[in-house]
Amino acid sequence: MKVSTPAEVFISDEIVGRLPEADLFGWAQDVPGEVVRDVAGRFTRRIEVAGHGYYLKLHQGIGLAEILKNWLTLKQPVTGARNEYAACRYLEAKGVAAPVVAAFAESVDPPWSRRSFVLTRELADMEDLETLSLRWQEQPPSGRELRALVMQVAGFARRLHDVGVVHRDFYICHLLHHSNDPRAGLAVLDLHRALIFERVPERWRLRDLAALLFSVLELPLHRRAWLRFVRIYTGQPLRQTFAQHPRFWRRVYRRAQRLQAKARRKGLVPGGG
Repeated sequence: MKVSTPAEVFISDEIVGRLPEADLFGWAQDVPGEVVRDVAGRFTRRIEVAGHGYYLKLHQGIGLAEILKNWLTLKQPVTGARNEYAACRYLEAKGVAAPVVAAFAESVDPPWSRRSFVLTRELADMEDLETLSLRWQEQPPSGRELRALVMQVAGFARRLHDVGVVHRDFYICHLLHHSNDPRAGLAVLDLHRALIFERVPERWRLRDLAALLFSVLELPLHRRAWLRFVRIYTGQPLRQTFAQHPRFWRRVYRRAQRLQAKARRKGLVPGGG
């Protein structure tokens, strides 16, 4: 097993003394739990610490070839857990609901072999919106419930972008609602690709909104739902919005359609990344 020296460590007060600080990466590699995602270079595991649920995301280096491939295609590579750590801490400070960071560590290795992990508190009693939407075929939402949900999503997207954060995987599977109280507001998760700006550039705002729209195109939603979303997101009458920014919203819709066409060619189910 590779032994890495942490260059930076954060451990919240709630779990101080619960982690073996002398070998944090060894602990992160071997701690028992339920694997919920396992892809090249990283895995996510649900674990328990002192009887409470947490999600551990361990990055183990993506390799120099993957970094070069991203650069050659003008993409910013994700080399570790720092993005997620920074985004979650930032959103917590801004009052936007996201996983609360319990611990973070990052090694001194080069970017292509750097090890890092972020441990976040479980968002209990919450369900992602894609899972919710899968039940609509058997139990369609009422008009009032659907309007309230669209308004929540639009308001949350606006707040996220207003504080300077772009998600870069902004699908409904990454938005959570309280299953016991749908009126309690939404939360966002899986922020490992998130970027923080003083003011979100238009191209990143467009990409997030197109991804969100793509993830609902297959759902039985009327065009009114999209128009309601635009009105809440912009905070302006539709006539004013489409008069001032017609090209932007056309581009959002066209990009969402391209994502949908690409997903269909690959045989993927729209709604998650």
